[in-house]
Formats: sequence, C-alpha cells, structure tokens
Amino acid sequence: MGDLESDRVAPSCDVLVIGGGQAGLSAAYFLQRFSLQDRYQLLDHAPGPGGAWQFRWPTLTLAAANRVHDLPGYGLVEALGRDCETFPAASAVPEYFAKYEEKFGLRVFRPVDVRSVEHAGDGFVATLGDGTTIATRTIINSTGTWERPFIPHVPGIGDFRGRQLHTHDYIGPEAFAGKRVLVVGAGISAVQLLIEIARSAPGAQTFWCSRTEPVFDDTPFDPEKGRRAVARVEERVRAGLPPTSVVSVTGLALTPAIKAARDDGILAWRPMFTRITETGVCWDCGGSGRDGTDSLDVDVIFWNTGFRSALDHLAPLRLRGPGGGITMTGRLATTVAADPRVQLLGYGPSASTIGANRAGRAAARNVADLLGA
Repeated sequence: MGDLESDRVAPSCDVLVIGGGQAGLSAAYFLQRFSLQDRYQLLDHAPGPGGAWQFRWPTLTLAAANRVHDLPGYGLVEALGRDCETFPAASAVPEYFAKYEEKFGLRVFRPVDVRSVEHAGDGFVATLGDGTTIATRTIINSTGTWERPFIPHVPGIGDFRGRQLHTHDYIGPEAFAGKRVLVVGAGISAVQLLIEIARSAPGAQTFWCSRTEPVFDDTPFDPEKGRRAVARVEERVRAGLPPTSVVSVTGLALTPAIKAARDDGILAWRPMFTRITETGVCWDCGGSGRDGTDSLDVDVIFWNTGFRSALDHLAPLRLRGPGGGITMTGRLATTVAADPRVQLLGYGPSASTIGANRAGRAAARNVADLLGA
C-alpha cells in the first residue's frame, strides 16, 4: 500500500504472508480480526493489486471467469458500486482488490520479490530480490500458480518452426487471424479460448488435442458436487500426492456457449499427438516424425496445459515428500504436516476463488493459535 506509516518492509515479523491475490488478502483480513494486525507483513511481487487477474487476457470478462468470489467483509459489487459481469477481469478485479486493501488497511508491500525462505533458529528467514532479509516465526504462502505455466515435454518440441505459446501469454484472438491453430488442453481455459479463436479470429482454422478426452457435464454444479470434488483433491494432498485440478474431478460444465460450439463442430477433439515436427504434429509417427500416416500441419501450437504451484522459493525448506507433493494436514488442509509453522494457500483444495476465503481464515487461525494470539 503506498500509504502505510512506513513504506519499507520491516526486518522481522511474526507472520509473513507471501502473495497478494485473493487467498493472501483473505489471510491478512483474518489476521487482523485475530488481533495480529501489527504482527504480519504481506509481500506481493506484482506491480499493483489484483493478483494474477491483472495479467489475464483483455477478453476475459468476470462472467466468463467462473465468477470472482467476494472477499470477506466487502463484496465486489459493493466495492465497485455496480454490477460488472461484462467488465474485463484484468481491470475490474485489480480495482476491487485495491479498494479492499484500502478499506481494511491491509499491510501490503509491493512490488517485493521473495527469492528464498530458509530455516533460521526457531523460525525462518526470507531473502528478498534485493538481497535484504526478513526474519519471521511463521509463513502463510499464497503465491498461486500464475508464475509457473506448465508445458509437457513432447518429442520434437524444439523442432517446431511455427509459434508456441501458453495460456499465460495469450492477449487475444487477433494474432491468430488466418492461422492454423492447435489448442492443447482439456480444461476450461482451453475450451473457452478455442471457441474464442474459432469465432473471433478471421480465417483461423482450429484443432484440439489433449491427453484425456474432456467430459462435459450438463447437470447443475450444486454445492454437493463441489464438496465431492474438493474432497477428492484434499484426499490427495493429505496423502502427500501432487494436487489435481477440480475440473479433472468434476468435468466441464456444458454451458450454452460450449453446447453451441460443439454443435458447430468447433469442439472436434483428437487424442494427444505423439511427436512435434517442424511443421506441426503427428500420431504414431516413429522417431523421425516424417513417416507417420497421421499428421497435422499447423502454424501455432497453443498450450493450455495448466500451471504448477509457484513454490520454488520454499525449496530450501524441503517440504516435498517422496510422492512428489507436500503432505498437508489441518481442518482445511492448509497446514504443512512436516512443519505446522508453514501454511499453504492455493495448494490443493484451496486453489479456487471460493475455497480461498475459508482457507485464508483457517490459516490465520492456525498461526494465531501457534503464536498464542
């Protein structure tokens, strides 16, 4: 916030919150409610409020963003004074988050990069991008996934002479006009952007592949279905396995827009290709990539293959187990089992805008109890 009494990060605190998206703001809100208002600092590497939303493509509206859940104590419509379903998420959410930080006087410092977190005595020391350090007794990490776009390794990926990009890099359909575009991925972003390019990029030809065939669900997404999905993800992280996405459990909602696209032949799915060639992709094409019977030439490979948790700065803590994930515990699975002083938000069941608020409260309560607040 530029209007804190001191605009400089303090060298020590009891609670260090890393990441200023929805989960981080929710945690800060509840830390203040639990009488820790002067004992925490929230560090955010982004240039301004809004979390990852400020970097989303301009055509993504709030209505198409699976809804941005209200932060605790101050809703989006209340903050902005209008219904903004048709507004670009990249501008509406930052405006909302900025008003939220100001209303509650949250202790947010930005832009501040956290390079690493290490054990130090009975607490931790965080090293920042400029080399300065902060000592802290507890960590609430809420760095999300936006900074860790994932592209799977496919043989020949370095041979392709066309353009490759990830959801992270998408800015709109105009750049795909007249191009043959292969969209890769089975999640909601892949489907939405495939439809957008097919309908809004003049002369574009679209194709679609993914490792697993998407499942479309035309039944209502009721609370019970949501609870079952979250429970499946929670079960994995409690067992120390890498989390899966909620969509992989629930399937894709068959909205009117998706149904229309399917009826129009836009959602013509193919299984994942086995190799990338200089001019496209092929299936069962052998080692050379040239002797297959089934190949597809494209100008663009557009990877909508998801993200991984941005936890590299926590690597010195050695939190990952042999299963590749971090074993989580606590009522809402926000607590690292190996070190209860570390809370992870946006990891596993809390990786949704709805789950972020409950997880933020749970994490704040956990550290308050730990600190005897």
